[in-house]
Amino acid sequence: MKSVLIQSEIQKEWVAKLEAHREQLEKNAHRNDIESRFPYENVQWLVDEGYSQLTLPVAYGGRGATLEDMTVIQTVLGSIDGATALSIGWHVGLIGELYEGRLWDDAILELLAEAVKQGALVNRAVSEAETGSPTRGGRPATFAQFDGTHYVLNGVKTFTSMSRALSHVVVAAYIPDREKVGFFLIKKDAEGLEVADNWNMVGMRATESHDLILNDVKVESKFLVEIKGEGPKFQNGWLLHIPATYLGIAQAARDEALKFALTHQPNSIETPISELPVVQQNIGKMETKLLSARHLLWSTAKAYTDLSEKDEISNETAASKVVVMNEGLEVVDLAMRIIGAKSLEMDRPIQRYYRDMRAGLHNPPMEDLAYTQIAKKALSLFQSE
Repeated sequence: MKSVLIQSEIQKEWVAKLEAHREQLEKNAHRNDIESRFPYENVQWLVDEGYSQLTLPVAYGGRGATLEDMTVIQTVLGSIDGATALSIGWHVGLIGELYEGRLWDDAILELLAEAVKQGALVNRAVSEAETGSPTRGGRPATFAQFDGTHYVLNGVKTFTSMSRALSHVVVAAYIPDREKVGFFLIKKDAEGLEVADNWNMVGMRATESHDLILNDVKVESKFLVEIKGEGPKFQNGWLLHIPATYLGIAQAARDEALKFALTHQPNSIETPISELPVVQQNIGKMETKLLSARHLLWSTAKAYTDLSEKDEISNETAASKVVVMNEGLEVVDLAMRIIGAKSLEMDRPIQRYYRDMRAGLHNPPMEDLAYTQIAKKALSLFQSE
């Protein structure tokens, strides 16, 4: 994925490192997908190489990668293995969010930073079957009752990506005594916390995003790290790790189609199919869609990094995921048209790219909410005149 947009030293370092290990990281992707097996080897290599410390600020002993850095690097990782990229992306995105916004007390941030430097992996557990996407504002059915010394949590969280490999989870739970939703930092090995073996989806099978079951899990008061609606507020651009991953998957589909077009030559024609006008038209369409998506996403990440007022580009951050998903889905479709019926063969990665891309539609922000946000901001410009 050579591009003039790859600029900073940390981007160059990590892009070179990922490309050098591309074959190794791609090796088990097919088996992991078929077996719904988490890419343990890939993620462990990333942790060992320091990727899990990528967005931890230098002041806390991390690499201090910016949002722009993360977005570019995640795109490359997504082109290698979407499940690996999405899984580790939740961690690096959350770390970037927490430390940029200073969302937690300093003592907890220091504690988490030390754990991350020792290889810890953390993700939020906020979705539930009863509420659907947490971005829609439903109150969690998981609840936290204070017993005088600890909070005791009970409930079930869904879509806990990287569940098998996590060391810590940030669990959203309703606190009846306070009539508020709180977020609790919990070690994965806490007594009463279990990972269900129930992840069996069509797409992103290797993320092992099993349900997380909490049965009387005790949590010290100091690990109630956030109260929803309280504390500092800021525009969170770190969710751009999501469209970055899916942009990478679309890029991989394009690459697969080009390799096929350059080598496939039916005996009915005298050249590879790459010489056919219809194939070249589809390749041109793929390239244009990827260029559009890449420039919007990467330039938004750069603007977020450079601007002091993040709200100025809130529409761009919302639109980036929508545009990447819609263009990416079309890129994969065009790639499959170029490859033809062979694209449906289970041994070809293109069918996995198709299934994994569909999963992105259900990652935040949801398309309808993104459009509503964009519309409201556009209307407000005229209403304030």
